[in-house]
Amino acid sequence: MSHPYEERLIMKITQLRNATIVLEIGTHRILVDPMLAPKDALPPLKFLDQRQRNPVVELPVVADAMLDSVTHCLITHCQKGHFDHLDRAGKEWLRTRQIPVICTPHDADYLRQRDLNVCPLPVGHQEPQAFLGGQVRTVPCSHGRGMIGLLMEHGVGYFIEMPGEPSLYLSGDTLLTPAVRDFAARHQPNICVVPAGGARFDVGHEIIMGTSEVIEFTLALKGTVIANHLEALSHCPVSRSELSAAAAHAGVADRLRIPEDGETLELTV
Repeated sequence: MSHPYEERLIMKITQLRNATIVLEIGTHRILVDPMLAPKDALPPLKFLDQRQRNPVVELPVVADAMLDSVTHCLITHCQKGHFDHLDRAGKEWLRTRQIPVICTPHDADYLRQRDLNVCPLPVGHQEPQAFLGGQVRTVPCSHGRGMIGLLMEHGVGYFIEMPGEPSLYLSGDTLLTPAVRDFAARHQPNICVVPAGGARFDVGHEIIMGTSEVIEFTLALKGTVIANHLEALSHCPVSRSELSAAAAHAGVADRLRIPEDGETLELTV
């Protein structure tokens, strides 16, 4: 039990929509994977249902105020048509404000060609790299398996460690692979943000975690898990209510947080 006067670490995370969040880390406000288009402005993600455009919901009313506070942007992946992590509106917003965009070397030229203020991490992900006064490691993602996986842009997750802050693992768009499971188990992040929508196309299997994998991931860790990528895209069938019920059944409802769009979580460890 913590002593009532013991100093504790606090981090604020605001869920905007889908994978788009704002991290409040010290004096930094980091926008992750901005999809800023209005409702229905982006193409369908299922060939057999061309009527359902994306995103399926608007940005929350707090979005403008949160975006005004942003000091940096962090991109997990953005090529091969992944507009749900960086869309045209997001590029225009970043370009107009010249927000520093932190990314992998793989994405750096793609983003420079769009006149963004690119700050790529050094090549390689085996050792921690300098990051805003702390350090970051990249963790490979597996954004689908089989034939679908060959067509996808897999990207990375980020494990961020900052002085005086909880450790944070942003998994990026990934399934629960042995590499992801082993990395999280070894480092035991205080906070993890994972995709939970169970996204899938007309054919093939899921391309990100769904209900069962998010529950398995949470059971394997000691810290808090935040589920996003929910109820914003037409190919993500998992609902917040479904995931909440599964968390309660598995006994992890106190550690698996499922924020509404526009909600700010204040996390203490």
